[in-house]
Amino acid sequence: MDGLQTKSPAGLVGSSGSCLHRPHRKADFALRALGKRILMPRQQYTPEQHSVRLLKVGERVRHVLSEIFTRQQVHDDTLTAHSLSVTEVRMTPDLRQAAVYVKPLLGAHEEEVLAALRRNTAYLQREVAKRLGLKFAPRLRFRGDESFDEADRIDRLLSNPRVARDLGEKEGD
Repeated sequence: MDGLQTKSPAGLVGSSGSCLHRPHRKADFALRALGKRILMPRQQYTPEQHSVRLLKVGERVRHVLSEIFTRQQVHDDTLTAHSLSVTEVRMTPDLRQAAVYVKPLLGAHEEEVLAALRRNTAYLQREVAKRLGLKFAPRLRFRGDESFDEADRIDRLLSNPRVARDLGEKEGD
């Protein structure tokens, strides 16, 4: 069987007992020497896989930021004086930008806290990049979380006597 050539389904050629190699390897080096790029096919994700990946990376960023704030590793007087809650992180599809929704406990001094976070964005981006090990560090954009205010507004609407009367009539039907 020495010297017998085999061909794999991927088009790799090799002899028995030796490592498989690409048949166009010399041509690849020649193209690189001429300054032409060889494009490798990108890994393709289905929409479901892509959205799951965005959610997972967003959760990892949220956990890292929460840990940094809990351990008070940001040396800023405003941030050390307030307890922060990172409620959500939304990643863009290319994972290059992240919208970070934060809320100080009790909702006090939200604008001061957001200004302090924006001043310390470079440090936080470095820490997130170091701890996650992604190819690109996501650019963090801090925003106040309005979901609690929206939930409070909906509760007030539902507790309105006119709305409660309408809801009570439909339940009795």
